[in-house]
Amino acid sequence: MPLSRGATVLTLPGDVPGFLSANFELTAEGTAVADARRRVRRQLRRWAFPAGICDTAQLLVSELFTNAVLHTHSSHVSCALRAGGSRLRVEVRDDGSGIGTPLPCWATPEDEHGRGLLLVDTFAEEWGVDRVGQRGAGCVVWFELGPIGT
Repeated sequence: MPLSRGATVLTLPGDVPGFLSANFELTAEGTAVADARRRVRRQLRRWAFPAGICDTAQLLVSELFTNAVLHTHSSHVSCALRAGGSRLRVEVRDDGSGIGTPLPCWATPEDEHGRGLLLVDTFAEEWGVDRVGQRGAGCVVWFELGPIGT
């Protein structure tokens, strides 16, 4: 049976004991941000992650989806969750043509935007940006949270 667009797929690779993986893809529109938050929270709860990790992952995914929807001219944004050992890795991939590499910046109190990657930099153990596609189209912004005690 084919999956509908936006379906969450749980994969448990047989060759890596204890490794969990889930993916979803959404149309790059304003509603994708709230939908991504819900999907991440639901998946991490299924995996019995602590509430604090769920909250942090949900916040950071929200920021990364917002950036992808607003700044990359993407048609779709996807998310991959990978958990193993004591770490959670989350990757948000766009297919757009954002200019330059996303970097944290300081926003003034009057600014309505500009704090997303600063939050990622503050709360993630590690994070980074990988360019994908031809001629720099699209990128993956990822973060890791850990150590995680479930």
